[in-house]
Amino acid sequence: MTKVVGIRFKKAGKIYYFDPLDFDLKVNDKVIVETARGFEYGNVVVGIKEVEESQIVHPLKPIVRIATDEDKAINKENKEKSKEAFDICIEKIKKHNLDMNLIDCEYTFDRNKLIFYFTAEGRIDFRELVKDLASIFKTRIELRQIGVRDEAKSIGGLGPCGVSLCCSTWLGDFQPVSIKMAKDQELSLNPTKISGICGRLFCCLKYEHQTYSDILENMPPVNSIVQTPDGQGKVIDIYTLEEKVKVQFEGTEKKEGDIKDYKLEDIKIIKKSNECGGCCKDNLDKELEEELKKLED
Repeated sequence: MTKVVGIRFKKAGKIYYFDPLDFDLKVNDKVIVETARGFEYGNVVVGIKEVEESQIVHPLKPIVRIATDEDKAINKENKEKSKEAFDICIEKIKKHNLDMNLIDCEYTFDRNKLIFYFTAEGRIDFRELVKDLASIFKTRIELRQIGVRDEAKSIGGLGPCGVSLCCSTWLGDFQPVSIKMAKDQELSLNPTKISGICGRLFCCLKYEHQTYSDILENMPPVNSIVQTPDGQGKVIDIYTLEEKVKVQFEGTEKKEGDIKDYKLEDIKIIKKSNECGGCCKDNLDKELEEELKKLED
């Protein structure tokens, strides 16, 4: 086990572990650390704790110091200068007639580098833009192309649920999200109803997916033959969260064609179906399937 402290450099950014050394650090303390980009100003979001070696990216760098009043003033000034740099870069993009959308920019704490984040449909030749910016700011310039998810994270906004975007408020890492998650949760496969403002599938589809997956492992698929207290029948629908199935009888103790709901614990699977009978959401139009695949990230 190794003693670490968790640091974030942005409000909803990824958490990085550092060696706390002998500093008495608490959540919300401001610190100066050394990263691959140089010295950075960070916020303690995970107090000192011990973690397994497998959770650590080596080498584990130490905390340089607890931020002083001077460090806090420098950080504030860097943010103000970043706003000025953003406006100047917008003008230069227009001057060079580049088809790119500037999203954000930031100085490293030591101002050894100025990073601009942008989105674009394809590759952009921004060499002349970099030369222009370097001559103005007299520091190393980096232009970094980001995806639409990162764009939403940076800009922020409200989701269809009416709450601020998860990615811009607390979600540190993006997790892969697939159409299968929407299918398992029996959601409408209308692209406009399961995609966020970034145009990709809702991140929140991931939150409950494991629960659905665990339940579905024990559920009989549609068209399976099951034994119920009232006789043998065919599953025509399932209710995942309720752990229930809708069974249509085939002329046993029940009248042929009768339909009844049963709890999962009250049935026994006789023959498990491997095919979709058209009732489930796996039976998709090919064109719709291709459109939905574009939403995955």
